[in-house]
Amino acid sequence: MSTSPHSAENSGGRAPRASHPVAVTALAAGLLAGTIAPGVAAADSRVAVSKDAAGQDRPELQKAVQAIVDAGFLGVQARVNDERGEWAGSAGRRRLGANAKPPADGRFRIGSSTKPFIATLVLQLVADGEIGLDAPVADHLPEFKLDRRITVRMLLQNTSGLYNYTGEFRPDGSIESLIPSTGKEWADARFKTYRPEELVRAALSKPARFEPGTNWSYSNTNYTLALLLIEKVTGNPIAEEMKRRILGPLKLRGTVVPGTSPELPRPHLRGYFRYQDATDRWKVIDVTRQNPSMTAGAGDMISTTRDLHTFFSALNGGRLLSAKLLAEMRKPHPKSVGPFGGYGLGTYVQDLGPNCGTVLHHNGSTAGGYVSVMYGTPDGKKTLTASITYGDAAPDVAQAFPKARDNLLKAVFCGERAGAADEAKPAQ
Repeated sequence: MSTSPHSAENSGGRAPRASHPVAVTALAAGLLAGTIAPGVAAADSRVAVSKDAAGQDRPELQKAVQAIVDAGFLGVQARVNDERGEWAGSAGRRRLGANAKPPADGRFRIGSSTKPFIATLVLQLVADGEIGLDAPVADHLPEFKLDRRITVRMLLQNTSGLYNYTGEFRPDGSIESLIPSTGKEWADARFKTYRPEELVRAALSKPARFEPGTNWSYSNTNYTLALLLIEKVTGNPIAEEMKRRILGPLKLRGTVVPGTSPELPRPHLRGYFRYQDATDRWKVIDVTRQNPSMTAGAGDMISTTRDLHTFFSALNGGRLLSAKLLAEMRKPHPKSVGPFGGYGLGTYVQDLGPNCGTVLHHNGSTAGGYVSVMYGTPDGKKTLTASITYGDAAPDVAQAFPKARDNLLKAVFCGERAGAADEAKPAQ
């Protein structure tokens, strides 16, 4: 998740509520709906299979992808890389009012799947001796007068205690957000530009959630600070440093750090947002264009299923970080452990159970329009990456997603092909 505290993945297992922004983030956390929601007509039942997956008969994957659309979502594109090769498919529609299928490798907003990219950059700077993982962040960013107990590790692990500027739960269960992040407020402000420093200072105006290092709480503030840390240490804008260290070497030509630009490069799926207006009537608007600066470093990047696969496979396969730093990345804080595993440094670590093994993941969503999915095995040899878009329906994700999440994850990571290979150590 990148824009609110509603996600089940990011709120310690709280049940998601039944409003549309909540459904988006719950979906990112729980991964997909598996049944037709009441009153929602199923879309075209055919699943488009990419040419690069020709010859692969993967009915279990086709069925799982189509189930998402049958539940009321507009479009899905998914990619699986495993011992059988690569499968890529899509289902549903590219946009409202048209029947064109989603592109097999269209661009989309990846939300909090941005966080592993940022964490990797920080850890590369640790490897270079430019940053100490357990050194105070204040040494590099003195202008914010941060508590000197807050370390670089705490930013990446969400244990700093810093208030989340996109929203925190009040004692009564309502949400306090320091910027517009849900409903009509977000729709009206979706082209507003925010400076990273502005977001951090807004968060610092609120009391800390807890003493640094004593607890865990998902906070986008940590990753916006991590962006500023990267820029301060390297002297380069984040987009330039990302290209130099990750996007360029891995040839991720479909991945963008957009800054304040509202544009989404083609080809892409259209994203939509459903909310209640001042008269309590439901409205659906196209939010494909939106200014992503409200989650700078925490949820602003654009990518493709192919590029997410390449990145996550390279990361977990040891091509971007040393085995020692990968081990640090995969060491969950005890207070973070919940139904979706535990949170390490920019990644979740989850045991899927017998015959399935361990997976690493970080899904994401934007306040409007887009959900991203990114799972992989510790050896980097098996990945599941996907994007999902909302249309004009409002599926009941809270009830539907657990079954379909399990079905898709089992189809990819479990069975006789899973097991020992998935537990292999990353390449040295």
